[in-house]
Amino acid sequence: MITIIGLGVVEEHLTLGAKRAILSAERVILRTDKTRSAESVKALNVAYETLDTQFARVRSFTALHKKMCKAVVDAGKTQNVVYCVDGSVAEDRTAQLILQRKRNCAVISGVGKAQYAMELTHTSGTSAAFVSAYDLADTQYFTLPMAIYDLDDEFLAGDVKLTLADKIGEDSQILLVSGDKVKKIKVYELDRQKSYDYSTTVVVKDIPLLEKKRFDVNDLKQILIRLRQPDGCPWDKVQTPQSIRMNMVEEAYELVDAIDSGDPEKIREETGDVLLQAVFHAVMQEERGGFNLTDSLSELCEKLIHRHTHIFGKDKATDEASALSVWEKNKQKEKGQDTYSKAVNDVPSAFPACMRAQKVQKRAGKSGFDFKDAKEASLKIYEELKEWEHACEQGVQAHVQEELGDLLFSVVNAGRLSGVDCELALKESVQKFIRRFTRTEALVLADGKDITALSAEELDEYYQRAKKEG
Repeated sequence: MITIIGLGVVEEHLTLGAKRAILSAERVILRTDKTRSAESVKALNVAYETLDTQFARVRSFTALHKKMCKAVVDAGKTQNVVYCVDGSVAEDRTAQLILQRKRNCAVISGVGKAQYAMELTHTSGTSAAFVSAYDLADTQYFTLPMAIYDLDDEFLAGDVKLTLADKIGEDSQILLVSGDKVKKIKVYELDRQKSYDYSTTVVVKDIPLLEKKRFDVNDLKQILIRLRQPDGCPWDKVQTPQSIRMNMVEEAYELVDAIDSGDPEKIREETGDVLLQAVFHAVMQEERGGFNLTDSLSELCEKLIHRHTHIFGKDKATDEASALSVWEKNKQKEKGQDTYSKAVNDVPSAFPACMRAQKVQKRAGKSGFDFKDAKEASLKIYEELKEWEHACEQGVQAHVQEELGDLLFSVVNAGRLSGVDCELALKESVQKFIRRFTRTEALVLADGKDITALSAEELDEYYQRAKKEG
């Protein structure tokens, strides 16, 4: 029989039931007797043993907890054993391993280190988070208020400092609790303290929105909700999904421009602007009873898992091409694209025309409806060029537009089959022309001339000079 007891943080935390269990046990094992809470066991004048020697025999905490678990479980096979841990049972990893292996253990939970720190700092919050310092970096949901316990050395304090600096800012105030002492410090001071021990706990109180230095997606959502309230921003509160639909297009293009610039600060800013548009639409849909932000994120995560079956499933992919093939196969299955026509029709009409043409051609080509290569596709360009010239001679504008569209479509086809991103190619050509035209005008002005007064031949001469310069 095994009874696991949480001794709490200070001597006074030992309960009457825990005392009785210790006094009646055949064997008392302490995880360590180097804590203040262990003094309460020593005061009972009972024989006990500790697992302190285990610390020197293993190289990792995982191995340590498994070894201590085995020692306690083996002892409990033949004797009535009490295993005592500092803080609460829920905070001790070895205790949790024992409970997984021996589900019939008795438990006297005890006062947790996190709970005690919250009480000492007068921190309230029904949704408070308690997390071990060893687990903080892997915590998926960072919520405040929070108590971070097991901060027993400066190296671990350094890791916690980096996480908190990222989440709330290095200048934010936190509370450091050791035993029954409370100290106010800044996040950046966390690994600069004189000492750390088993009881050292950090308490981070909830931070009002206007006092925050770091924000997350939920903060963005709450800001938008506030702006949309009756007494909110006159502009934000009257927007609809339709009224701001083009904002997303504009912000997406600005992000692409920032990426092309290679400037991390611009990329950071524009990434935030794109995220704003996405959350704005989620907030408006939630107001209408449609969906909420969690719905969007859930669908996104499910999509990533389901389409990466070469990572999360049984499919195999050894290179970029095979990974993309798996993705496309799963995407078609997910979207019910059981025919090539459905896949072609599913290309968004809001795409830029050049990009949409290339996407449509690529999807149609998977059915085998495609040119053999770029050279064969280029022949179609000459055919469409002649048809466009003929349309121009006839002078029917609608026909001219139609044939020009066919000509452009053929050029995109040839470009695609030559391995070129036609959208990018055209964009770079536009930028090149802008650069050369700007230089052309500068050369004209440098000669004291009016560009609008030059002949075509003169303009071309200046343009060729600009072209040679790059």
